[in-house]
Amino acid sequence: MLRSLSVDRSPGPTGPAMTAPAAVRDRLVDAAFARLADGDFETTTVDEIAHLAGVSRRTFFRYFATKEDVVFPDHEAIRATVAAELARRMGDPALEAVCTAVSLVLDDYVAHREVSLARFALTRKVTALRDREVTNVHRYQRLFARYLRDRCAHPDPIVAEIMAAAVVAGHNGVLREWLVTGGTDDPRPRLAAVLGSVRALFDGPARGGNESVSDATGVLAFSIGTPLTEIATALRSLTDTEL
Repeated sequence: MLRSLSVDRSPGPTGPAMTAPAAVRDRLVDAAFARLADGDFETTTVDEIAHLAGVSRRTFFRYFATKEDVVFPDHEAIRATVAAELARRMGDPALEAVCTAVSLVLDDYVAHREVSLARFALTRKVTALRDREVTNVHRYQRLFARYLRDRCAHPDPIVAEIMAAAVVAGHNGVLREWLVTGGTDDPRPRLAAVLGSVRALFDGPARGGNESVSDATGVLAFSIGTPLTEIATALRSLTDTEL
């Protein structure tokens, strides 16, 4: 797991303690962030990152397929943890289970605050990293939508897409707010409140009332009879970065 942005620029020590796979992987991640803090992403090479970590180029590619992957080293593992949490909560209401699962993503950002802030700064400057972030967001949204489709009895499957988009938008709004302000406060109570609004949004149709949801920047309001495609487009527009 990511631990530090500070890297000794001399070649790393050898021996069992520092050649275990997890230790090598950590050294590569730390080296990448240290190198990228000093230089431009496009001009930084895999060779430079590997050298700073005290390993070979070949070793780098044993752990990461691309230079972009080293900036997002734990997304796959976190997504697997989220999927396992969803499976564990099959007895909970479906949307509540998704809201609980997405909270694990924010927990990881908070646990690795310095890396989260450094990555946020990089993704704001580097198009390739921003594109990778968008791809990660869409993978979470697909995971949540599939879970909701499988568990919800609503006759229109696009409702699951709307619910998933709302959860992701709520998470990303809180995460972005926290990152922009330097990660100084605990964002988890804020996320709990926002996700409560998301759940309330989808209680509305069952009561036949108007629906609204507060997010990190404002309010979305939908009148009865609004086409589902319009609601989906509005919510999805909020989910293109961060998660």
